[in-house]
Amino acid sequence: MKRSHAPAGADKGSALVSSSMKAVISMSVLPELLSANEHYASAFNKGDLPVPPRRQVAILTCMDARLNPAKFLGLEEGDAHVIRNAGGRTDDDAMRSLIISQQLLGTKEVVVIHHTGCGMLSFTNDEMHGLLAERFGEQPDSIDFLPFSDLVQSVRDDVATIRNSSFIPNDIPVSGLIYDVHTGKLEAVD
Repeated sequence: MKRSHAPAGADKGSALVSSSMKAVISMSVLPELLSANEHYASAFNKGDLPVPPRRQVAILTCMDARLNPAKFLGLEEGDAHVIRNAGGRTDDDAMRSLIISQQLLGTKEVVVIHHTGCGMLSFTNDEMHGLLAERFGEQPDSIDFLPFSDLVQSVRDDVATIRNSSFIPNDIPVSGLIYDVHTGKLEAVD
């Protein structure tokens, strides 16, 4: 069963929020996020930043909430493209973003960052497929969740995928790092 993108009872283009959507919002963290955004926007002064990143770098890293790449890399708004997904893996969507970053927006370097304690180390595709079949009655055999059992090798694999792409120039440096969630330190992977 697919979820509708529009709130129940809302007409196309309507700005009204249904009572069921209001109930979902009241049980969610969304009000806190919107309040934080109001505070952020009240002092916002970076609306004139150029689209291409100032430091001409694209970072591919994990979506794990313990990682704050802007903080541990010393980045400000406008400095870099930060592409995040489960595991920081070089899947088709990450490659799509990296190619756009390189070819249209001028990045000249790519950094892949995986991390210790990653959830992608804790399951296999078969386990995930079984879990989804149990919960939803369908098995997504066509989805590769890209889990891994060797953290260092996963970084090497993702760096190699980017370096071997026909659409990323050979002169673009591609580096791999591991972020330690216990110390906050980065370690290079060769």
